Amino acid sequence: MSLSTQQGDEDGQYVLIAKLDNARNMSNILKAIHFKEMATVFATANGIKVTVEDSKCIQANSFLQAGIFQEFILREESATFKIDITVLLECLNIFGSSTLPGATTALKMCYGGYGSPLILWLEEGGVLTDCTIKTLEPDEVLDFNFSSTNVINKIIMKSECLKEAFSELDMTSEVLEILMSPDKPYLRLSTFGNAGSTHADYPKDSDMVESFQCTQTQTNRYKLSLLKPSVKALTLSNKISIRTDCRGFLSLQYMIRNDDGQICFVEYYCSPDEELDENDDR
Repeated sequence: MSLSTQQGDEDGQYVLIAKLDNARNMSNILKAIHFKEMATVFATANGIKVTVEDSKCIQANSFLQAGIFQEFILREESATFKIDITVLLECLNIFGSSTLPGATTALKMCYGGYGSPLILWLEEGGVLTDCTIKTLEPDEVLDFNFSSTNVINKIIMKSECLKEAFSELDMTSEVLEILMSPDKPYLRLSTFGNAGSTHADYPKDSDMVESFQCTQTQTNRYKLSLLKPSVKALTLSNKISIRTDCRGFLSLQYMIRNDDGQICFVEYYCSPDEELDENDDR
């Protein structure tokens, strides 16, 4: 029995049915936000959003648009549940992370509504397996109230140069300081570690900068430990949008192209380190 015929007669009992010809298109995006065990899944007609949070200071969202799926059926206005993302990733990669040409794992994912488990059927090379993952009642997720109308500074860059910068960050520094300005140095990343201060500057006319919209000079510090998980998303991405609002909250939006050339987005929100406001008059 193939995945295409598996459980076809019983599909009517599910609130959510989603099919992918390549499960890696889902697992890669989820890896980009996998820094805590539990995640909240929101399904709407637009697709699936998966949210992971930590310490009420950082939130990561991955977006899988409905158009990425070969089949996407949602029989209610929305469906929300909490799930162990570690277990979900293990199931999605149950056949291993083979990158052999033509070796893809097909996925059918079903959810029966409140209190029901998430059921995955996976098929590779004619071998079919199923996984049943317990779901939990979702917690209320943080609302960072990050509105585009309150954005003061926004820079869109190719991810390439930031990958290098983040790989060279001084991890003995407790914070990463981000300066964004309409004037020089335009964009500066600074750390303050055991070996002293380090700065990386990016001019607005650099080939790496695709869009530069900064209206005022703003300097904010963010706990490096909170931003460290976002490096996973940066590694996978082609472009990054860096935005700050009037409160100093940071939005990092990553554009990720999957194996089939489709575009997915991962977004990290991070609150500023309050100690800067208390100890620094700038």
